[in-house]
Amino acid sequence: MRQTGKPAWFCSRRRINSRLLSQWRLAVLSLLIGLPTASCTGSLQTSEGPPSAIKEFTLTPEQKVVGEVREYVVQPGEGLNDIARKFSLGYTALAAANPGVDQFAPGAGRRLIIPSLYVLPEAPRQGVVINLAQYRLFYFPPGGHRVETFPVGLGQLGKTTPLGGTRVTRKEANPTWYPPPSIRAERPELPAVIRPGPDNPLGHYALHLGWPRYLIHGTNKPDGVGRNVSHGCVRMYPEDIERLFGQLSVGASVRTVNQPATAGWAGNRLYLQVYPSKTQTEEIDTARLVSLEPARGARNVVRAAAGRYADGVDWRAVDKAARERTGAPVLVADRSAAAPRFNEAQKPEGKHQSAGL
Repeated sequence: MRQTGKPAWFCSRRRINSRLLSQWRLAVLSLLIGLPTASCTGSLQTSEGPPSAIKEFTLTPEQKVVGEVREYVVQPGEGLNDIARKFSLGYTALAAANPGVDQFAPGAGRRLIIPSLYVLPEAPRQGVVINLAQYRLFYFPPGGHRVETFPVGLGQLGKTTPLGGTRVTRKEANPTWYPPPSIRAERPELPAVIRPGPDNPLGHYALHLGWPRYLIHGTNKPDGVGRNVSHGCVRMYPEDIERLFGQLSVGASVRTVNQPATAGWAGNRLYLQVYPSKTQTEEIDTARLVSLEPARGARNVVRAAAGRYADGVDWRAVDKAARERTGAPVLVADRSAAAPRFNEAQKPEGKHQSAGL
């Protein structure tokens, strides 16, 4: 969908904290050095032609990182929602990687960071795994040699998706929606039944889960993907739910986790991703970043991933990533022979270790 103007709600709510926004912008830009591309050379690949969203990756048993960070040159008439969908990103993931860019008029010719590198969550590699903190769904087809990943829209503040394991109990093409009483109480204008069609918020496909009233489904408003928009259901781009719907069978495993920090090796480099909190995601969406919420547990995540290479971790970079929570991949260790050793001041302090920061 092309954006031609700003809606009134956006103009009235655009209150950006300039100091925090500047810090966020500098944090993202500082991450460009050392980011992996397809060849792991540390340089960014730039796309000025027709973009391509890579949704499927081959996977080795020990592999934790897939994808690459790219650059994209904005074309005339494009908004961030258009670009996010082209590259299979949620809106807020793209906005967080490009702070201060107008979502409706980013400007033709501007270069954007496309953060399409993903550290896989810690979970069994079977069926569907959704990391709520990452706003991404990962599908591990039978065989264990591939992973497909898609952005998702999740619940509004206070509207959570259950954590744990369940299964697909029913598949429904062209679903009919029966708004539950809780939603009709909020929106009394809704009819009791919404038939298939352009006004149906479930889109063209729905996967019913073992959790009553929770679904993985499409949407008639694709701009909501990557945002806090639902009452707890998982929303996908129309093309993504169609692809997933065709591959999953009734009984397929579905697991949700909430891992604000993920870490993994890409070759000799250890990367950490710390995702914005749900509140920060809401603020990024409305262009009024005001909250600083350092993520707890990032050090433990890195320590577990680093293993015997923990002495070579740049713990200052870990702490910085935990404070800034941009969602962008941060290089925190390099186990190659040419990598510099970090001095004692950069190692974790005892009090930090006990606090699990």
